[in-house]
Amino acid sequence: MTTEILMELRDASKSFGSTRALENVSLEVRPGRILCLLGDNGAGKSTLIKILSGYHRLTSGTMLFEGKPVAFANPREARQKGIATVHQDVGSIPLLSVGRNFFLGAEPTVGPWPFKRINLLKANQIAVEQMQKFGITRVKDGEQLVGTMSGGERQVLAIGRAMYFGAKMLILDEPTSALGVKEASFVLKMMRQARAEGAGIIFITHNARHAMAVGDDFCVLIHGEVAARFKRDEKSREEVLNLMAGGEDMAALEADLETID
Repeated sequence: MTTEILMELRDASKSFGSTRALENVSLEVRPGRILCLLGDNGAGKSTLIKILSGYHRLTSGTMLFEGKPVAFANPREARQKGIATVHQDVGSIPLLSVGRNFFLGAEPTVGPWPFKRINLLKANQIAVEQMQKFGITRVKDGEQLVGTMSGGERQVLAIGRAMYFGAKMLILDEPTSALGVKEASFVLKMMRQARAEGAGIIFITHNARHAMAVGDDFCVLIHGEVAARFKRDEKSREEVLNLMAGGEDMAALEADLETID
């Protein structure tokens, strides 16, 4: 296990007017490890990832990347440092091909100026290779439209793209929330592969089962504060669910629901 810290927050707080979204949050992201960020709606997860990815600045506290204090002015600065964010809706363009989506904004070119053009053959070949590397064998043609792909395949495309372009840290925002079992397994497998390649990963999820399947470190947020931090195998899935429910006993809640029925 590496002891190097890739990203660190120290006593991070964020306010929007009189509303306190985050309160003294401290956490660490390490290379080659998956940090699962858990919490119910309104826990502060979205605000936290927007800070890490450059959309918001801290009101107070410190953020460090590779040991140096940082305060990103915008998401582009975060991307330039090697921080890639993959959102739940992915953000791919359905009417563009797999190859064009994979290299969107960073297209390989061929030919001298002024006859330079996009090297579609190279783009398609690399995109398909990266997809198949992570187990998506159904995609065999880089000219295939992304709109014909499943949600899980689109997630794999987005994560594969980030890794290909050298992401040091991946922020995955609910990547398995709208997926079936098989599709979610593709994404979880890819997360393990990205971890094996040395990326530090923040996995935001409501699904305790998925978190327990791949997570190394865990952080639970409740009302903008860190309610618990623990490592793999230190808590059972039921204990994790109880924490995510705000400390309520899930068994008691389920019993109450049965009486209502």
